[in-house]
Amino acid sequence: MSDYRRYRIPGGTYFFTVNLLERHPNDLLIRHVDTLRQAVKETRKRWPFHIDAWVVLPDHLHCVWTLPEGDKDNSNRWRVIKQAFSKALPMTERRSAVRVARGERGIWQRRFWEHLIVDDADYAAHVDYCHINPLKHGLVKQVADWPYSTFHRYVGRGVYPIDWATALPLIDVDGERR
Repeated sequence: MSDYRRYRIPGGTYFFTVNLLERHPNDLLIRHVDTLRQAVKETRKRWPFHIDAWVVLPDHLHCVWTLPEGDKDNSNRWRVIKQAFSKALPMTERRSAVRVARGERGIWQRRFWEHLIVDDADYAAHVDYCHINPLKHGLVKQVADWPYSTFHRYVGRGVYPIDWATALPLIDVDGERR
């Protein structure tokens, strides 16, 4: 079995990528964004963490969290969020024989990707990455148009202008759009 090592820094700030098992095409997370929000809200009541940045895309999400001082257990929080989300949905997904035998749902990839934030520049880069992701994936022409993100919270605090990360229009050059 693979040995997955995770950084365990009490009170640390982490960037996460969490994916659905079946990624393309799948809009499960935005169709059920309120269910996901509720799963996060309920998890935070028992296992608090600060949401620094978050973006929910159709088939995956990115976020930056800061754990409480002395706490280093982000894995349990993800387990609880994934379970609560999955239990709230009807069982309509395809499941492998292994998942059926283990009593698992076929919604989430089993693990997640994490990165320990090491300094202010790293923090800013990962918060920006969260917020620019809908534009990167071609879901919007400007970040401000994506409703499932903490971007507007950052605009309200004066961190970003409302037109931050707007796609440049294509220019017609000799009959070709570039």
